[in-house]
Amino acid sequence: MERRMPKRLPFHRLPVFPVLVAQVFVLLFAAALVWQWQGRVAGYSALLGGMIAWLPNLYFAHKAFRYSGARAAREIVRSFYAGEAGKLILTFVLFALTFAGVKPLAAPVLFGVYLLTLMVSWFAPLLITKFSRP
Repeated sequence: MERRMPKRLPFHRLPVFPVLVAQVFVLLFAAALVWQWQGRVAGYSALLGGMIAWLPNLYFAHKAFRYSGARAAREIVRSFYAGEAGKLILTFVLFALTFAGVKPLAAPVLFGVYLLTLMVSWFAPLLITKFSRP
């Protein structure tokens, strides 16, 4: 009996792709604004905070949204669990590496841009429906 491979979507066709692009724009804009307003240390702290939010989301999107179709239901559920577990582990590791290896660091700015980048996903339903293709 031949097992069919589930259908995989290209990354740029994922419904979450506009959200990831919006997160990159927000984190880069916030980091540039903080860099100009508060200086170099705050600027790279803001950039690191945004990247700590964005990279795990990118990993989750890659893992969780790579399958589609009713026949791939088991793989979809499995990939969502794997994506969420990997996202949590990656977030923890990135925070640990940042606090252990980056000195000096503006922690309030790092957490502020981290939260700002995560807040983009609150508007995900608007971004997904506006930019999704039929």
